Formats: sequence, C-alpha cells, structure tokens
Amino acid sequence: MNQDYIVPNNWSIIEEGFEADRVKSSESLFSIGNGAMGQRANFEEQYSGATFQGSYIAGVYYPDKTKVGWWKNGYPEYFAKVLNAPNWIGIHVEINGESLDLAKCKAITNFRRELNMQEGWYQRSFEATLQNEVEIAVHVTRFLSLDLDELGAIKYEVTPINSDAKVVFKPYVDAGIENEDTNWEEKFWETLEIKNEENSAFVVARTLKTKFTVATFMQNQIIVNNEIADVKPVEVTKEPSKITFSYEVAATQGQTVSIQKFGGYTISTNHKEEYLISAAKQVLAQATTLGFNALLDNQKLAWAKIWEMSDITIEGDTKAQQGIRFNIFQLNQTYLGKDSRLNIGPKGFTGEKYGGSTYWDTEAYCIPFYMATKDQNVARSLLEYRYNQLDKAIENAERNLGFKNGAALYPMVTMNGEECHNEWEITFEEIHRNGAIAFAIYNYHRFTGDYSYIPEKGLEVLIGIARFWHQRATFSSSKNQFVILGVTGPNEYENNVNNNWYTNYIAKWCINYACAQIEKVKSEYAADYERIMSKVNLNDAELQSWKNTADNMYFPFSEEYGVFLQQDGFLDKELVKVSDLDPSQRPINQKWSWDRILRSPYIKQADTLQGFYFFEEDFTKEALERHFDFYEPFTVHESSLSPCVHSIQAAALGRMEQAYTFYLRTSRLDLDDYNKEVHEGLHITSMAGTWMSIVEGFGGMRVKNNQLHFEPRIPEQWKGYSFKVNFRNAIVKVAVNHTETKVEVEGNQDVEIIINGAAQLVKN
Repeated sequence: MNQDYIVPNNWSIIEEGFEADRVKSSESLFSIGNGAMGQRANFEEQYSGATFQGSYIAGVYYPDKTKVGWWKNGYPEYFAKVLNAPNWIGIHVEINGESLDLAKCKAITNFRRELNMQEGWYQRSFEATLQNEVEIAVHVTRFLSLDLDELGAIKYEVTPINSDAKVVFKPYVDAGIENEDTNWEEKFWETLEIKNEENSAFVVARTLKTKFTVATFMQNQIIVNNEIADVKPVEVTKEPSKITFSYEVAATQGQTVSIQKFGGYTISTNHKEEYLISAAKQVLAQATTLGFNALLDNQKLAWAKIWEMSDITIEGDTKAQQGIRFNIFQLNQTYLGKDSRLNIGPKGFTGEKYGGSTYWDTEAYCIPFYMATKDQNVARSLLEYRYNQLDKAIENAERNLGFKNGAALYPMVTMNGEECHNEWEITFEEIHRNGAIAFAIYNYHRFTGDYSYIPEKGLEVLIGIARFWHQRATFSSSKNQFVILGVTGPNEYENNVNNNWYTNYIAKWCINYACAQIEKVKSEYAADYERIMSKVNLNDAELQSWKNTADNMYFPFSEEYGVFLQQDGFLDKELVKVSDLDPSQRPINQKWSWDRILRSPYIKQADTLQGFYFFEEDFTKEALERHFDFYEPFTVHESSLSPCVHSIQAAALGRMEQAYTFYLRTSRLDLDDYNKEVHEGLHITSMAGTWMSIVEGFGGMRVKNNQLHFEPRIPEQWKGYSFKVNFRNAIVKVAVNHTETKVEVEGNQDVEIIINGAAQLVKN
C-alpha cells in the first residue's frame, strides 16, 4: 500500500500531524534547493529520533574508495559521490533549561509542514509540551535564495503558551559531518579555520582528495516584539569542526521571540580560496541590507518568473495538479542552467543514493524539459558538459576496455568525466548510455533548429561514439550479421545478455546519424570539417566499415509473436505476467533474490519500448501496439524512469485510462512512495519524464520536418489542462479541454503549427 499522508493541494505540499516513522520520508519530500545548493528538510532544533541529515553543494564531490570483494581489471578505483556538506541550518533551542526535541516531548499538537511551490519557501509549525511542562508554539520559515544563490535564510519563532520562559537559541555551523553512505566510514572534510565576529561565524573546511574548499557561514539576529534586538551571544563555543553561539531571551507568556539566521556556502570553484570568508561577508552584507522579508519577497518574484514559463495547469484533479507541480518545482530547485559545469543528479539535493552523479537520465529525460521551459542555451550547456568530458570518455574506452583509435565510452556514472560506478554489469555492460548522449544531440537540433553545436563540438562526440559501436560489434559467422554481446539494456533485471534489441538498434542509429552529420558538415561547414578530420584522423575506409556494421546489424525477432525480442533467449523464460504475481511479492527488488529476478521475465523499466519511444517515426502505430501489448504486461516499473514512457505510448495508442494511471504513478512516485524508498531521496531526473507524460503524451507534441505537431488528448478525470513550450524562441501555449484545443503564441513571429494533422497559422 502506498503512503497517503500528503494533503492534496494545488500549490503546496502539506503534512499535518507528527508521526516519527515518516520523518525521513518528509525530509526528502520537503527538501529545498536553488540550483547551487540544497538540503533535506531536517529540523533546525535537536532531534534524537531517526533522521537523515543532508546538506549538499552543487559540484562538490569526493572519491570514496570502491569497496568490492572481487576486483576486476577496468574497475574504477573510486565511486565519486556528492558530499554531505557542513551543516549551517542548526539551531538548538532550550526552554527553561530543557532542550526542545520532538522525540522527547510529552505532547505534540497542530504539527504542520508546508512546502509552498508557487513562492519557493518551506514552513513548519507545532505546539509542544516539554518534559518540564512548559508549553510552546514554534513557527519556522526557511528558503534558499534564487537571487543570492550562496545564501539561505531561516526565521525561527518561539512563543511560550502557559508561562513565562527563558528561551536560549543556540545557532551553530558544523563541518564535522559524515555521509550516510560512506564505504569505509571515512571523514570527507578537514576543518581549516573557525572564525567569528559579533553575530557572524565562518568555518572553512576542505574536502580530502578533491580539495574543494568551502566557507560555511552564519549570521544571527534576535527579534523581540517584531524588532531586531541588540542581543549579543552570551557564549561562543568552539570545537574542532564546529562553532556555536548562545543567545538568551526572556519571553513572557504569549510573547513571540525569534532568531533570524542567514547562512550558506562560498566555494573555491567560484572564489579564490583566500577570499572565501570575505566573499561570505559580502553575501551577508547584501542579506542584512535587504532583510528577511525583502529577501522572501524577491524569492516569490523569482519563482513567479520560473512558473510563468514552466507551469502546467490541470483543472478538476488536485492530486494530478499537485504531482506535476511538485515535479517541475524539484527540477528547477535542482538545476537552473546557470552553470555549465553542473549537471543533474538522480537525487538532486535530496539524498545521497546514486552519488549525486550524472547518468544517461540527463540526455534521455531532462534535456526535453529544459529545452522547452528555458531557452536553448540551458540545453546546450548540458550537451557541452559531455563535450568537455570527451577526452575522458575516450580514455575510459581505451585504457579500461582496450578500444582504440578514439573510440569513446561515456561513463555510466560521473562527476568529472571519469567512470565512478563499481558494478561491472552496469559500468561496462550498460553501454546503451552512449546512444542517449548521441540522441540528445539529434533531439536538440530537431527541437531548437540550432545546428551550430554539431560542427562546433557535437560531431567529435558523435565520431567517438560511432567508433565505439563499430568496435563493440562482433561479426557472427553463423548469423552472417553483426552482434553485440555481453550487455545490459535499460532493463537492469537482465544482465550480461546478448543482442539486447534496444542496444543494437541505437548502435545502428548512432553510426548512421554520425555518418549523415559528417556529410552535412563536409558540404556546409568546410572549415569545421577540415579541423575535425585533422584532429580525429577519419578516412573513407573507416566510414565504409562503420556503414557495413550498421547495415548488417542483427535484431532478435519472434515470428510467433510478431515482435522484436528484448534480447536473445527472452522467450526461454517462464512468461508469467505481472498481473498473475502475488501482490505481497512486490516490489520484487525488495522481496526476491537477484538470481530469481534475473531468471524471471520481469522488466524493471521500458527497454524495447524505450527504443519505440526514441525512434517512434521508424515504426508503425500497429507495431507499437503489438510491442506494447507484449512487453507492458511483464513490466514491474520498479525504475522511476519507466511509467512516463508507458504513459506517452498509451496516450499515443488512445488508451487514456492506462495513460492516466501511468501518469499518476510517475507524477506521484515520491509523494505516494510507490517504490517504498522516498526516505532515501527524491527521483529528480524521472520528474522530467512526468513533464513529458503531459506534453508529449496527452498533448501529443512532436517535432517533424521543422514543425511543431500536437495531437491533444485529455483524460476523462480532467476538465482541462494547459502548458507552454519555448519552440525556437516562440512561446507556444496550448490549452486543452474536452471540446477544443486553443493554441496561442507569444513573441515576434507567427508560427505554423500542425494540430491533429492540419496546418494552422498561429499569429502572435
């Protein structure tokens, strides 16, 4: 059974009532971020119950030594992971000498959390009776500034209810933190300096090995009777990696006293190391000049601007509306496209699983969202991220696997271009990720119309990838075709298989696409062509060998079922459908042994159907229907990346009830905790698939022959829905209800759009 405690609301995530066993889940769900940093929704005050402390800084990582029992040649030496960063949010609170700790209070009432997605802030409030019988009301507001992205702000208010009270606020900065997922219980940070001035404190710490240096800072103000009080800390406590201030405030019964805390990080990737503290002081000076309320007002304006372009409205279905906005909100909290050095980790700033690294999710799922809701430069930055790491992709293929001549295998998991995943069947068999990176280049050009990236940078990536596929394929004498052996497809419930159809198909496509772009650049961008060819040393004989491999690629096919087989031998399995599984056995990845999973027909996520999604125009609708009907009944959707693809395809087949069910699953995957793992963090990259489920699924958006196409459909549960896309600098708004589709254009151009097969000139 899925969790069901989040209150349905169009614009907010709301929890009512305190339950200790859902604290970790809520820490994930109420996470906040601003693209540069983020944090789980940990309590500011002390909490002795089960909690998962987590603060994270974009781009700061650590190479945790790989821990495997049996080392194999080619294994990466470390697993790079996002670091749990120094904690600046902490404010211990004492009431008449007793610590406030929700795990120890006699009573907790009116507990409420709200994450306001429209305005970008998080609030928590409750009333508590402490062991010393003092009753207090607490109200906390917290946000991470979009305008000043090194800054966060907290207002922590305490009101004694049944007596006067001495309230002691103990704000602190602590660099002595650990990752929950460390392999060897290593410490990742060394503290270099602790400094304080009046109401400000700075802790400078450096990561071991990677040598990122970070100044974590705080500045505090005490508020009494709604005015800043001239209160200095009565005590400053310094420990080896931590500094704590103590402020004492006398509060009469019913009087609210509060602390405002500004905090955050300045990092050595943005500032010279010797200026980190002075940079922090500048941030604090800006913050105190503006003040908490003005900063919050600016936050609301910044989020309003984001929502103006990226919002999707749904009428008549609050849970569906809440789900899509939660997904869009978290995507924007994770990545805003301001810094081309950054990418999108599968957990964003909400947890440590998957190491916070870059996966193929970015190219396959996230780029469409950012292309359509930002400008094309944001998506181009994501492509350039891979171009900048091409040399390491070549090194990965040549040094680790023995390929040659500039063949490139992009890492399955990376922070800096080096492979840092330590499972062989994923690291060196799930090679289809190379195809997603090439497809993203094609998808970018198809959507934006900007071809310049390919001659400038993209063609070198395509050549490296084509060389890899050409060398990875093996000629089978018995089949008289080329095969690709020993791979793992998108369906990770199959390892080390031969001729995964999706992998073979995308390999063939990559080679053909690279060849076509080489010809285009040769004829239209002569200077770039000469520069690239002299660099990569590509000749006609090699090109012909590529084409021969692509033209003679083998694809397993079943005459009996009329479908491409997911891989050789798929029909040897006992084909028991998911609907015939005992529900108590789900999810199978938590109930079954890995051996049993590998021998089963169950599919973790869209595999063959992923190919039909990418290359829809290569197949008839009848072929899609046949493959969907064959594979979907065996799919357990235990990957967050699965339901969105199936939702889009069900919509294309006109199966709206099924499409709607899949949409709800992808949009509320975390809110309703379908996979029983939300306490580990959110599924950020799959959230872009939720956006695709509406825009490409229900909206039927496609780009064909340089034109935008829509085939709108609407679930019967909805009264209407609308969305915007930025298509080649024209803002196209689509609004759909059960009787009509309206399309409007903002910008300086009229746009011809194809709606249900008919051309329509939409004037601005």
